[in-house]
Amino acid sequence: MSTFHFDVFPLKTTDKIRYSDTDRQGHVNNAVFSSFLETGRVELLYNASCPLHSAQGSFVIASLKLDFKKEIRWPGTIDIGTGLLHIGKSSIRIMQQLVQNEQCVAEAETVIVHVDAETGKSLPLSDEAKAILHGWLLPHQEH
Repeated sequence: MSTFHFDVFPLKTTDKIRYSDTDRQGHVNNAVFSSFLETGRVELLYNASCPLHSAQGSFVIASLKLDFKKEIRWPGTIDIGTGLLHIGKSSIRIMQQLVQNEQCVAEAETVIVHVDAETGKSLPLSDEAKAILHGWLLPHQEH
């Protein structure tokens, strides 16, 4: 997975690290990393001011690749960078970074598919959704 500098992510948000996120070793449990990533994805996918899914559609994760770089320690906050690598017919590939104290602690690449809520089958993204998504593309980088 290629590393992007945090500044290039078009969407940035922050989440609070809770004491309950820690495990016996005193660092944030690895499962919580996915919750932090979800915070960033939800801001992108379910923004009420610019809805991306159709009335009969929703988004599901088809693939998640998560690379752990460093431990996250409590207390504090985690910065979440989110951007798009690719927009397909019914799917998008999202790149995210988790940063604590200006250090990258994890990177993730997620494939999200727009599906028909009733049938579970993929549903093409609307032209309007694609136009909005283009604003979240990361700068091209060789992989």
